[in-house]
Amino acid sequence: MNETDEDRADAWFHALADRTRRDILRRVLAGEHSVSTLARSYDMSFAAVQKHVAVLERAGLLTKRRQGREALASGDVEAVRSVGAMLTELEALWRGRIARMDELFATDPDPQQ
Repeated sequence: MNETDEDRADAWFHALADRTRRDILRRVLAGEHSVSTLARSYDMSFAAVQKHVAVLERAGLLTKRRQGREALASGDVEAVRSVGAMLTELEALWRGRIARMDELFATDPDPQQ
């Protein structure tokens, strides 16, 4: 991965590291929600929810648009698919490494014999 991809991955993992942000993302992937509606779902201030939404937006996992006085948030399905693809790539890398270690252990003689 290049530097831009690494920066994007850092932003994704930072955004997804918080359970409230993961819950917000699930909600906005299911459908567009106003930030004020989202805020009513959590036991925290409106400003705190706005900050969580901003982290998700900076990571590219959701987008916001204005409709009158409301800020409406929608999940970015393609960005979430990109996160999934990156995780699949990492899984394949590690499975390959584990398979190579298994091969080495199977072919190397036991040093205690």
